[in-house]
Amino acid sequence: MTELDPRTQAKRAAAEAAVDRYVRSGQRVGLGTGSTAVWAIRRIGARLADGTLTDLAGIATSGAAAAAAAACGIPLVTFDDVARLDLTIDGADEVSPSLDLVKGGGGAHLRELVVAQASDHLVIVVDEAKLVPALGSTFAVPVEVFRLARRVEHDYLTSLGAEVRRRGTDGEPFVTDEGNWILDADFGAIGDPAALLRSLQARAGIAAVGLFVGLHPTVLVAGLDGVRELASP
Repeated sequence: MTELDPRTQAKRAAAEAAVDRYVRSGQRVGLGTGSTAVWAIRRIGARLADGTLTDLAGIATSGAAAAAAAACGIPLVTFDDVARLDLTIDGADEVSPSLDLVKGGGGAHLRELVVAQASDHLVIVVDEAKLVPALGSTFAVPVEVFRLARRVEHDYLTSLGAEVRRRGTDGEPFVTDEGNWILDADFGAIGDPAALLRSLQARAGIAAVGLFVGLHPTVLVAGLDGVRELASP
């Protein structure tokens, strides 16, 4: 077995701690997207396989998360089947001191927000590098836009002072599970994330913004000294 690098080990430790501390039999769980959240999916699958967990089902936040869940034997449901989730375990690209988040590095922040808002408890799993003094310090804000509006919303983001890049590879745009494009808007350190979020949410051409403000998550942070827990006031 290939030995994991220290950062991957930290991601795994945080995700597995989240499952061990918070996931119980009979729950309906939101399954996050990304390189950290996938370790939580694998942990849940292992616990179902060994009988530690029973009668559990998940809602996936992306096609990738759904594929990972299926590979691990986790039954999936939809919001046609359940109205609320007991909890969601997900990652983040940045976590501020007030536990607001930048998400969307995997391009799934629209579904991630829907699932988070439908959950009784949001658990975010990260390594120490994701803790920042202010949102936007290290990561651009992912803005999911309808294709029709890609030019006008690009120009709007630029008018707010952001450096904007259309996400893609080899000249081809990244397409979300909802069929939209993503503009990565680098604002630098954001002084008032809530105000910025309100201004972006008012735009008809913007489907979702990777600023998760006021959700009051529990954050598990893995570092050299183990996993510590940060709770919203």
